[in-house]
Amino acid sequence: MLFSQLAQAEIVGFGGLITCLIMVVVIVAGALAASSIRIVQEYERVVVFRLGRSIGEKGPGIIFLIPFFDRGVRVDLREQVREIPHQTSITKDNAAISVDFIWYYKVLNSTDSVLQVGNFEAAAQGMATTTLRAVIGGIPLDDVLSERETINNLLRTRLDEVTERWGVKVTNVEIREIIPPREIQDAMNRQMSAERGRRALVTESTGQKEAAINVAEGEKQAAILRADGERQSAILRAQGERESQLLRAQGFGDALQRIFETAQTVDQKTMTLQYFETLKQMGMSPSTKYIFPMEFTSLLSNFMGGSKKEE
Repeated sequence: MLFSQLAQAEIVGFGGLITCLIMVVVIVAGALAASSIRIVQEYERVVVFRLGRSIGEKGPGIIFLIPFFDRGVRVDLREQVREIPHQTSITKDNAAISVDFIWYYKVLNSTDSVLQVGNFEAAAQGMATTTLRAVIGGIPLDDVLSERETINNLLRTRLDEVTERWGVKVTNVEIREIIPPREIQDAMNRQMSAERGRRALVTESTGQKEAAINVAEGEKQAAILRADGERQSAILRAQGERESQLLRAQGFGDALQRIFETAQTVDQKTMTLQYFETLKQMGMSPSTKYIFPMEFTSLLSNFMGGSKKEE
């Protein structure tokens, strides 16, 4: 009886041990499976090292790693942006300025970004700082303040030359703020005030000039209109005078024509009587000297002869 109870206890204990071992195996297998299966996003790549040796990059999708043999390093392929805080730089003309900027980069080669540099982000940030100081040191202050786009291009080109061997592409660099020394800021403010005053004077003088031109143009147009009006008036007066003279000449011509027509019907006696009437008026003059034309005797003989014929 006792022996059977001991045998049953041993069987139960052995079964429990088996169960525990199975559970441990399942847990370990699950952990190994979980560590060997990786899900890689579309914008990621995993650089795989097997026993310390790079065997390339994998992804996107589901990838499998051999537990205890493979190690994966995730690399983000999306464009990243980093900020470089204010850095004090010395310009070519020995002016101390504070500059900050942001730069954009993108990993093009995942393997090189892992193999060629320990931490390319920190290395690139340090390189950006030294490159900024080198670029600013070769440019005068006035150009630094006015040629931001040129400085941006120089920074991008020099950074890209360094990061290219890391498999990283610098896509853009933007200077955000440039702070010159206080005395230079004051001088710039005075210069801006003077420039605004100059522009105001130029604008005012330009307005006065345009106003004077407009007034002169108006006076010119008015003079032209007055001259044109006077010319039209003179033309109209001349035309009226011409028509008046034509009418007077026409009337005088008509009068002469009628006189001529009347004279055609007058006989010799009538003319002689008219001649006598004229002599009578001459005789009534207070003058004591009388002049008789030579035609007087012939007219008198004609008149007398005509009278005898009538008798």
